[in-house]
Amino acid sequence: QVQVVESGGGLVQAGGSLRLSCAASGSIFSLNFMGWYRQAPGKQRELVASITSGGRIWYGDSVKGRFTISRDNAKNMGYLQMNSLKPEDTAVYFCNADVSQVSGGPFFRYWGQGTQVTVSS
Repeated sequence: QVQVVESGGGLVQAGGSLRLSCAASGSIFSLNFMGWYRQAPGKQRELVASITSGGRIWYGDSVKGRFTISRDNAKNMGYLQMNSLKPEDTAVYFCNADVSQVSGGPFFRYWGQGTQVTVSS
């Protein structure tokens, strides 16, 4: 089994910062893609940032220059540093991880339960 758990959400004023963490644990042989998504009330879930095990990074246009994604491959951890937060960044933030549990085996995507980020104006 593989578990993905996010942490670090909270309430912050506009212009402030938060750092989200994503911990993948369990039977993990290889962890490739890690992504951060967010879903605001009444809106579809959107990809905010992603990073591969090789370090290839992608950011959504709305967060470029403000958010930084990183990971610690040895610890199966992912991070999202969020600076210059805006009220429109308010959402539940989810992490996912593509995990293979055996050598040469297929990758499956696992999701965390999400962490609430609220930015007040």
